[in-house]
Amino acid sequence: MKSLLGDEFDEFLKFYNSDENFRGLRVNTLKCSADKLRSLLDFDLEQTPFCRDGFYIPHGVKSIGNNPLHHAGAFYVQEPSATSAVTMLDVQKGDRVLDLCAAPGGKSTQIAAALDGEGLLWSNEIVRNRAIILLSNIERMGVRNAVVSNCHPDALCNRLRGYFDKVLVDAPCSGEGMFRKNSAAQTEWSVEHVKSCAARQLEILNSAKNALKCGGVLVYSTCTFSEEENEGVITEFLRQNPDFTLEDSGVNFGRTALTHARRIFPMDGGEGHFAARLRKISDTVPVPEERKRAEKNPQIVADFYADNFVGKPFGDNLEIIGDKIYISPEHIPSISGLSVLRKGILLGEIKKNRVEPHHCAFMAAKPEDCARSVDFDVNSEEIKKFLHGDEIKVNGDIKGYTAVCVNGITVGFGKVSNGNLKNKYPKGLRTL
Repeated sequence: MKSLLGDEFDEFLKFYNSDENFRGLRVNTLKCSADKLRSLLDFDLEQTPFCRDGFYIPHGVKSIGNNPLHHAGAFYVQEPSATSAVTMLDVQKGDRVLDLCAAPGGKSTQIAAALDGEGLLWSNEIVRNRAIILLSNIERMGVRNAVVSNCHPDALCNRLRGYFDKVLVDAPCSGEGMFRKNSAAQTEWSVEHVKSCAARQLEILNSAKNALKCGGVLVYSTCTFSEEENEGVITEFLRQNPDFTLEDSGVNFGRTALTHARRIFPMDGGEGHFAARLRKISDTVPVPEERKRAEKNPQIVADFYADNFVGKPFGDNLEIIGDKIYISPEHIPSISGLSVLRKGILLGEIKKNRVEPHHCAFMAAKPEDCARSVDFDVNSEEIKKFLHGDEIKVNGDIKGYTAVCVNGITVGFGKVSNGNLKNKYPKGLRTL
């Protein structure tokens, strides 16, 4: 680090001798605006330089994950500089985007917010239990147009050759930028670990390139300072792949590396990140065929959808797999043979002659998308009781499945009868 930073090494050490690391959140614009979130939080938000919707969390703020607005997916707690890579990816509405190493989901849900319900997000994680955490965050943030998979990068990218406009590889790394907040990252560090990470990162990039269309953009990022895992990996990848070029990402945060890549140190306002934007300049790979639309479904399913949601907010590409009802994005490739945890929205489950809705559907719905809803203030006793799993009293005129909202943001649902809302908030998400 002294060789890398030169005269700035002493300033770097001051940060590492401090107990106060950078903390941040990103507003989820699928559910909430920055102005609205500001009005609902009891602390000030200062914007970071890395993302339009990224803000610093003041050092004195504690237990922000218990805030009802966090449960509702109004924001994602994310280290400030971690938002830089998606900013450099420059996602546009309608893009097809692959996040290849996606867990726990911070960058995927940032991509989803930029897509704003259009195009396709494919979020992949090779480690199964981490993929489940990824899916939970995709649900919480109300993402409608995502596929979540648990595939090896080679298998996925070879199957989806040339399909994506943009690919993000936030590669597993030695995590030097996490040392201040994660002591385990320090104890796991070694020169051998850095070298093995660099070899694996290059292998992942050489898988990722296959999924990208000609003219598409690939952003590579890590949360480490190691030159071997950053400049070294990019240099070697470009040597092996003359059909790619390193390009200017048009940002000015952090500092320059390799002419166009960006490095972020604690002195730049974040714990640490590296990102490089690459463009694929030639290719002859055919694009995979899109999967066929689902067949017509039983009337009970159509009736349930119409009775509980207004105007088919998730589209009408319904499909029953087993007893579960899914609504897939309109345009996705064939997924047969791939380990897919979820595609689109899990609307509900057929149980005998009725349909039981799923938490996922209400989290992806706005209050106006729901046939019935109740709304509580973020500081109300009712919302505390709901998140705890208790029944709550509501308007006696309401009957049936009902969205529960906090200041106009859906946080779950219950079933109302005789003025009582029977709680359907998932047990694993409830507060103690």
